[in-house]
Amino acid sequence: MKDHTSTHSPTPGRRDFIKKSGIAIIGSSLTYPAISFGATTAYKDSPLKVGLIGCGGRGTGAAAQALEADPNVVLYAMGDVFEDRLEEAHSALLKIAGDKIKVDKQNKFIGFDAYLKVIESGVDVVLLTTPPAFRPDHLTAAVNAGKHVFCEKPVAVDAPGVHKVLAAAKMAKEKKLSLVSGFCFRYDYPNRAVYGRVLDGAIGDIRTVTTFRHGGEAWYKERQPDWTDMTYNMRNWYYYNWLSGDFVVEQAVHSLDMMSWVMGDKMPISATGTGGRQVRVDKKYGNIFDHFAVEFEYDNGAKGYHFTRQQSDTSHKNSVEVFGSEGSAIVHIGRRYEITGKNKWTYDGERNNMFQTEHDELFASIRNGNPINNGEWMATSTMLAIWARMVGYTGQTISWEQAFNSQESLGPKVDEYNWDLKWPTQPVAVPGKTKFI
Repeated sequence: MKDHTSTHSPTPGRRDFIKKSGIAIIGSSLTYPAISFGATTAYKDSPLKVGLIGCGGRGTGAAAQALEADPNVVLYAMGDVFEDRLEEAHSALLKIAGDKIKVDKQNKFIGFDAYLKVIESGVDVVLLTTPPAFRPDHLTAAVNAGKHVFCEKPVAVDAPGVHKVLAAAKMAKEKKLSLVSGFCFRYDYPNRAVYGRVLDGAIGDIRTVTTFRHGGEAWYKERQPDWTDMTYNMRNWYYYNWLSGDFVVEQAVHSLDMMSWVMGDKMPISATGTGGRQVRVDKKYGNIFDHFAVEFEYDNGAKGYHFTRQQSDTSHKNSVEVFGSEGSAIVHIGRRYEITGKNKWTYDGERNNMFQTEHDELFASIRNGNPINNGEWMATSTMLAIWARMVGYTGQTISWEQAFNSQESLGPKVDEYNWDLKWPTQPVAVPGKTKFI
């Protein structure tokens, strides 16, 4: 049986583009208080102006695909706290998008308030691709201003941030704005086919879900003589949990999102597990862990298991396996999409570029006036990963209510950001000693 969900021809993926352009995966911009700017605009065939907020590799790739998604889209404004990142992104995008790059000098914004200036510049759509810590305030500002949004994952680093995102998502729905998430696996045709069948009952009652995200190390930027502590943290945001949420939130959240998806986005009731830092022990790696293992329990007795690690010279695995009363669904990302048991099935349909499809569907929804809103599930999937971090850091069994209502805020207040800020990096967590807040 074949599944054909779209006729769009795949184009090079975000990571392929980043590799070819030589842009490293780092994006950054900081927050100012969100304010209201205006109302939603209706679009038919008029040009759509895009603003890029966060000009690292992730943002550069997303901008390239936004420009590919609609014939009448231009990049109109760019913002970042680092001028070199913005100029590298601008040069790379000029090489592949040419006359679709309409960013005048006055629409290149550098600084802590760059994201607000992009929003105010007259754009119709904003791409939010900074480090995750800044996503809640950026999203709130964009929605307040009546902008359609592509919002990279994860959408927050702590529970208060998740609550901000949920409020912004509700406002976006009221304003009939499109809000598309960077949880790209939900835009992958094979995944949609497999999980759609599972949700339709192909394997019976779900009893267990296992997810693995095992891989190697990430990038690191050596400190330069003229960098302040804040500059160093921002250049290496991945290794500071107040900026990234830890790697279980920044990267492995994809796996937890797929677990949530196949469970109908129903939240577990409890979580327990462990985590630690065995290999990534040098001070240069900030305060994040290098492995987590967490069990989630649902109110019907089903269990979800998540295993993730980032350790050099270890085996890689990226999978979701769902075990039910009448069969199993096996997803090994990029290789195997299969249902076993009573309703045997193997996917042999179209393969798409899921990164491109995110933007294709976003811009189509803007054109046809039928907005997409991924807000609620992108927030709760992010919360699953934050919950996993809480469990790993503390070594405690934590309920959904406890996690969701946590008052722990990892980063500084929005009015405290400056290049001389010496934000106190929390000590590396120790299970059994680190307290749940």
